[in-house]
Amino acid sequence: MGDHNGEPIIAGVGAAEIVTRVADAFLANVSRAIVNKDEEVRQCLVTLLCEGHLLIEDVPGVGKTMLAKSLARSLDCTFRRIQFTPDLLPSDVTGVRAFNQKTNEFEFRPGPVFAQVLLADEINRASPKTQAALLEAMEERQVTIDGETHVLPKPFMVMATQNPVEYSGTFPLPEAQLDRFLMKVRLGYLTEKEEANLLNQHKVESPFEELQPVVSPNELKTAQAAVREVFVKPELRDYIARLVGRTRNNPEVALGASTRGTLHLFHASQAFAAIQGRNYVLPDDIKALAESVLAHRIILRPNAEMQGQSAGKLVAGLLEREHVPQMAFDG
Repeated sequence: MGDHNGEPIIAGVGAAEIVTRVADAFLANVSRAIVNKDEEVRQCLVTLLCEGHLLIEDVPGVGKTMLAKSLARSLDCTFRRIQFTPDLLPSDVTGVRAFNQKTNEFEFRPGPVFAQVLLADEINRASPKTQAALLEAMEERQVTIDGETHVLPKPFMVMATQNPVEYSGTFPLPEAQLDRFLMKVRLGYLTEKEEANLLNQHKVESPFEELQPVVSPNELKTAQAAVREVFVKPELRDYIARLVGRTRNNPEVALGASTRGTLHLFHASQAFAAIQGRNYVLPDDIKALAESVLAHRIILRPNAEMQGQSAGKLVAGLLEREHVPQMAFDG
């Protein structure tokens, strides 16, 4: 790749090639079980490559859990699933110190959070106290039990699902926890034709049963490191900062996107570019991800919601109005 005005297009050679090898194998594998959702699966892969956490939100029966399980099965990583319920305790997630009568000592018995990929199914059905048990794990990759810190395995990713329609018996995730999810993805319904094709694929058994791991932990960690080498021009860094800043200075917004959101959008655009086979970021990479990365971090004022505004619409409007830097190199 050449350079522009003396600036390198990429800080390290071959980042995109490293990432695309992993991405192609991963996307092809997951798409066998999750059909006609290539864009959503690609966004999930972006989250994985950024060492982030993923929130999958949609109505029941559209494949949220299947998507999470397919992602996990495509990775040769340890996987645990927790079904979140109102009676779930924090120790059911993190683990507990128990007395061992044989040794006459207390010992730590790790919970399901000690896995490389953790599926928190219907996370908004657990109490706020249990939801909070994941906060330290998601941010610091560790848990503290009775004053002792236990480091989680690497890579570590939380994939959580929730149903936005049925509110009975649910506890909405607090802003601090929503902010720890790099991206929120929605699947939506298939078209009639797509569902007919799906029925043909499931005549004997679900394609999910045939999925095998295609990416090793070492390959994943190498790709995650390569993503950070993708070049982002200063003009695009300013563009990201302006977009996030507009969410904080909008009269319709009670709480705008955080600095963590700025960093997440920056890294996500690097991963998205690398998946496309480029060693540099384009404005379209940022625009493609802005709603999924920023919308769940924004809290609207009640009067804006009453007038039909949503965080997603607000981000889309900002993208339309904000000046897009002109890139001198050809993507």
